[in-house]
Formats: sequence, structure tokens, C-alpha cells
Amino acid sequence: MPPAQMPERRIARHLADDRGQGIDAAPARRMEPISLRTPLALLLISLGAIAAVWWWMATPITLPRAPIDPNAKLQCVSYAPFRGEQTPLVPTTHISAEQIAEDMAQLAKVSDCVRTYSIENGLDQVPALAAKVGLKVIQGIWLGSNRIKNQAQIVTAVRLAKDYPGIVTSLVVGKGVLLRGEMTTADLVGYVRQVKSLVTVPVTYADVWEYWLKNREIYDAVDFVTIHILPYWEDMPVRAKFAAVHVDSIRKRMGVAFPGKEILIGETGWPSQGRMREAALPSRTNQARVVSEILDLAKREGFRVNLIEAYDQPWKRQLEGTVGGYWGLFDDAGRAVKYPPGAPITNVPSWKLQMMAGMALAVVTFGVALLTLRRRPWTPRLSAWLGVAVSATAGGMLLGIATDKMIYESYGLGGWLQWGALLAAAIASPLLCAHALVAGKSLPTFLELLGPREGRNASATNILLGLALAVAAVIAAETALGFVFDPRYRDFPYASLTMAVVPFACLTLVNRPQAGVRPIAESCFAGLFAISAIYIGFNESTDNWQAIWTCAIYLLLAVTLWRARAAQNPG
Repeated sequence: MPPAQMPERRIARHLADDRGQGIDAAPARRMEPISLRTPLALLLISLGAIAAVWWWMATPITLPRAPIDPNAKLQCVSYAPFRGEQTPLVPTTHISAEQIAEDMAQLAKVSDCVRTYSIENGLDQVPALAAKVGLKVIQGIWLGSNRIKNQAQIVTAVRLAKDYPGIVTSLVVGKGVLLRGEMTTADLVGYVRQVKSLVTVPVTYADVWEYWLKNREIYDAVDFVTIHILPYWEDMPVRAKFAAVHVDSIRKRMGVAFPGKEILIGETGWPSQGRMREAALPSRTNQARVVSEILDLAKREGFRVNLIEAYDQPWKRQLEGTVGGYWGLFDDAGRAVKYPPGAPITNVPSWKLQMMAGMALAVVTFGVALLTLRRRPWTPRLSAWLGVAVSATAGGMLLGIATDKMIYESYGLGGWLQWGALLAAAIASPLLCAHALVAGKSLPTFLELLGPREGRNASATNILLGLALAVAAVIAAETALGFVFDPRYRDFPYASLTMAVVPFACLTLVNRPQAGVRPIAESCFAGLFAISAIYIGFNESTDNWQAIWTCAIYLLLAVTLWRARAAQNPG
């Protein structure tokens, strides 16, 4: 029956349905021929933008010296033998001699010395194995609040110093025990003097540089001063480009404060992955830059430096978040050097593969939109195609970054489930929204998915789109609350969240329903995101672009949810 012959009530309902889907209900428009020139032009622009961004991100850096150079060995590097799921947090963990021997043989090619922190978990084997490959050892003694364990550590370390003269060059009695508040200064001095009376090698204590200034009485007890300078972890985080200058300035300051004794920089370095702290950005290039510049400075100024650390240590992520596991010059699983001599140093060494994956996602997104046209007898508005293009471009630019972040930041089953679910929603979002944009559908509300049966939209695409929205909203809410109440070790999910939220925002902008009430659930989420974004922005500072980006996406998601409309149930 033609529209003119419909009963008045049916005509009104028909038009209301179309307005609710954001579609122009004019019959003449539905008969317009479909032109492919607009989507094809937008696709080419999208692909060009994706290629340009990835080419820019892959630009390598130039350094004064290679971080790892077999022709100019490192003075010393911190060593922990743990791989994969191995962790010293489990007391029964014991690393085999064969595994440590493999590491010693590799490290002997790039360093003259290794520093250890304990004799537990098989680390008492290090001096013997280091001697076989010509490595020196700065032997650590781990001290804590347990006096019995402390004495056991001392006995073993003293024995190693006597059994391997010329290999064990010094003993470090305690590391960060004052920082952790596990011992008084007087007790620590007692342990240092005890060890000094038992060995002939130099004895020291190691801690963050500020704690030496707060506990000057330790200076008289040690043979040399061992300070830790970690620009990333400073109370006022230091940018990577200023890290070497910061290390040198602290070293000189400590030399004035403690004259007459050598100052050893016992720990310094930079993480290759993890969250920003103000302007301090963990990255591959920044790690390489900091290490290179500190080593160059040490050579010119003639001071000793020990880098932290030889290998990435996944177990540290349990204590320090993602950033704790990525301070190594070698990766964990493959024991591969991060910066092979002669190879360009870039943040995205696999950028070509990541670029192609992003382009493929963009092509598929446009493909979904074009396939939707075959089932629809109208030409979408230009705004719909622009929404598809923006969604495809954002997804293509960020897919590689989001995937990398999922791999590096997922820890434990819960982490893999959380970030895997967010990445899945981020990939699904541009595809499902492309279909909805061209089909004239609006963003479903939570009420349509979880509300009364009579009010639900049972179409498969609508359910999937709503599920993607729900996953993104729930994970975004969890992360936002985390940044408000416990932010120190949390990663910013800016890449995956942007991929997911931008298509939702485009869909709401183009196909927003004109009728219906504002749902209470979406309103609550919108308020949470808005308030959290404002707080996080102030708390993290404007120097932290990861935080500002994430806050911007929280606000965009808040606006998107606030604009949602739910159809009113009849009666």
C-alpha cells in the first residue's frame, strides 16, 4: 500500500521510526543512484594519512654512540637471571647454572662487569660462572627486616668474595633498605662495618641519592658511595633529553657533599615501555638516547656507571606496573639485544607490517560500508561517508600501537582478558559503526540490550554494536577510576580507546535519534568520565600527552553517551 493510502496513525509511526534512525524519510531520496566516487576518494585519503603517520613514527634517531657496542664494552650492568614466569617473589624459585651461564656468555661480549643484588634463587652461582667468561662481579647482599636472613646473606657473600678474589671486586651491603624503611641507619652501619671486618674488597651501600643526603653517617662506614639516579622515577620526573645532564649534575652534587670518596652511579637507565610520568616518556628511542648519552658522558668525564639493567624482568611488573619490566638492554624471552649495532633505532621497528595492518582495517571498514549499500536503496549523506572515513583512519593509524600496547601491557590472565577485550572492541567498533552509518542506524543504548524484552532490538548487528560499546564503556570506567584513586603504575589506554570511541562519536553525530529520553545509565557513565577526566588532567599535568589524550577520549565518550536517546515504551 503506498504511503498516501496508509492510515494516518501508521504514517506517523513510519516517519517516527525513520527519524529515530537518523534517516531522511523522503521517498525521492531513496531512489537516488549510488555513486562510488566519494567513498573511493575518502578511502585514498585515509590510506595516505595512515601511511604518512606510520612513516613519521618510524623515523630513526641518531646517537653519539651505540648503546650496545662490542668494541666499547659497558663498564657494568645490573643482572637478574629471571625469565618469563620466573620470579624471586616465590621463595622456591631457583635458576639453574646452565641458564645463568648462557647469560654470562652473552653479557661478556658487551660488558666487563655484572652487578647482582642477592645470593638467593641461584645467584650465588654467578661469581663462578662469571669467572669462566672473564666478567667481574659487584656482589650484592640483600638486607631487609629479617635479621636471620640478613646474616645468611652476609655469610654467603663473604665466602664468595674469598673464594673468587679478583672476580668479586666489591660488596654492596644492602640496596634501598633505607628507602623502603626496613632498617634504621644505625643498624645498617653495623652491618656495613661487620662485612668490612671480614673481607679485603671494598664495601659500600646502595640507595637513591636523596637518602645518602638524609643519612650522612653511612658515609664514614663505606669505602665508596654508591648512588642510584633514575631520572624517570624522580619526584619531579626528568625528560629523556635532559636525563644525562641530570645524572651528571647529581653526581657532581654528591661529590661536593661527600668529598674524598669515589662516587659510583650504581643504577641509572631508562625504561623502553610503560606509562608517562609528566614529561618522562618510556620508549625504545628514549631508552637508547639516555643510555648512549650517559655512557658518552661517563667516558668524557671519567666516572664509573652501572646501567640498570641487562635483561627485561617481567616479574617486576607485579610491583611497578608495565614500566618495571622494561629497563633491560636485552629483551626477556629471546634474549635479543634491543639495539643491534648498525641497525636504525626507532620506536616501531615493525612499522611496515603495522602500517599494512592499519591500511587493511581501513579498507575493510570501507568495504563493510559499501556492502551495506547493496542492501539499501538510498545514497547515504556525505556526513555518513565522512564518519566512515574518520573511523577508518583513526583505526588504521592506531591499530599497530594498540596491538603493541596490548602485548607489552598485558600481565597475568586478568590483564590479557581486559586489554584483549578492549582491543577487540576497538577493532569491531569502526566496522560495526560503518555499517550503522550507511544503514542509517543509531547507537544502541544499554536499555535496548539489557532492558525489558519488549524494548530490545534483536538484530545481530545492533547487539554486537551495543556489546562493543558496553565493553569500551566498562573498561574505560575502570581505568578512569584507577587513575583517580591509584594512578602511579597504570598505563594509559589511549590507542585502543580512541579506536573504539571515535566511531561511536561519529555515529552519534550523524545518526542521532530525534526522539526518546536520555537513559540514566549513559548519563551516569557520562558524569563519571567528565569528572574523572578533569581530575586526571590536573593530577598528571599538561606535560603528559598520554594523560591528556586519554582524558580527551574520556570527555568524547562522555559527550557521546550524554547524547544517547532511548525509545519510550508505548503506554
